[in-house]
Amino acid sequence: MTQETLKTLYEAKDFPVFQNRMYPSPEAARNCPKGDIRLVEDQLTGLIYNAAFRSELVEYDIHYQNEQAVSPLFRQHLEQVATIVEGTLGREQLIEVGCGKAYFLQLLVDKGFDITGFDPTYEGDSPRVRKDYFREGAGLRAKGLILRHVLEHIADPVGFLGLLKAANGGQGKIYIEVPCFDWICKHRAWFDIFYEHANYFRLSDFKRMFRHIERCGSFFGDQYLYVVADLASLQTPTYDPSDAVDFPADFLSRLILAEQSRAEQSRAEQSRAPVCVWGGASKGVIFALLRERAGYPVSTVIDVNPAKQGQYLAGTGLKVLAPTVAMQMLPPGSTIFVMNSNYLDEIKTMSNNAYQYIGVDQ
Repeated sequence: MTQETLKTLYEAKDFPVFQNRMYPSPEAARNCPKGDIRLVEDQLTGLIYNAAFRSELVEYDIHYQNEQAVSPLFRQHLEQVATIVEGTLGREQLIEVGCGKAYFLQLLVDKGFDITGFDPTYEGDSPRVRKDYFREGAGLRAKGLILRHVLEHIADPVGFLGLLKAANGGQGKIYIEVPCFDWICKHRAWFDIFYEHANYFRLSDFKRMFRHIERCGSFFGDQYLYVVADLASLQTPTYDPSDAVDFPADFLSRLILAEQSRAEQSRAEQSRAPVCVWGGASKGVIFALLRERAGYPVSTVIDVNPAKQGQYLAGTGLKVLAPTVAMQMLPPGSTIFVMNSNYLDEIKTMSNNAYQYIGVDQ
């Protein structure tokens, strides 16, 4: 491709390379590796990606923490995924590529699935997980591959899928789950653009990448989309002018609204009540970072994941607190910015509905 074929959609500077890597001190977190974002639409393939992405900066290891299954709501989502996998890929000879901490893999094992996982960041000792990448020479072939929230991290997604196809003998089905770019655009979700995500997908992108898709749709409040496709039907997508990205000109308007919402809390401001974020993962990292740059810093971050608690967020160096610890500090009536409104009811229950809650993606 040439620069003439790349339409710039959004630009941002000095974003943490890893928003899901935790740091042991505020200084280490603030001085974390950073990179730039130039989100483009490739008018040869129609795909959306960060043209400034440098894959050599991104190395996943055991310090990478992105396990969401601590939440009961997210576990319900995984049960829905398991049902889709069983109904399309079956229960035998499955491989999960990028299985992370292997919660979903173990969920399937407990249901009687025959599955092997591959992930270099895996920290456990399950004999079903290989701390490596799935590639040619792995010695395994699957009837179905599972690729959950991996493809958005890959610099060349079509090439990567081609490698998986070759590693699996050119055959088999694949389940792919990724964030939905249409949802990001619709909700002006500026906090959902990360350096770590090299790519952003729409359902129509996959329909151009595969000649045969067995099943597809969206779920988790339409924030995620999924496809089940025939690996043998993989092809290089081509740009369709009628399917051009409709990127909103006012994409950062919700950042302004977030500032206004704080201004409306004059009483809390006068009492110096903490500005609290619930969700110390990707959304929370970017939300806190851009608010700080706009002069509206966050002071408190809550997360239910024990692996994040007591650690510090990339970029801002904010310490992540357990809900029980944070609620001892927060005065009743304080405002909590909820990073993902899917969890709003769950968070209200955990915090005894004692605060004001703002779902930033609503």
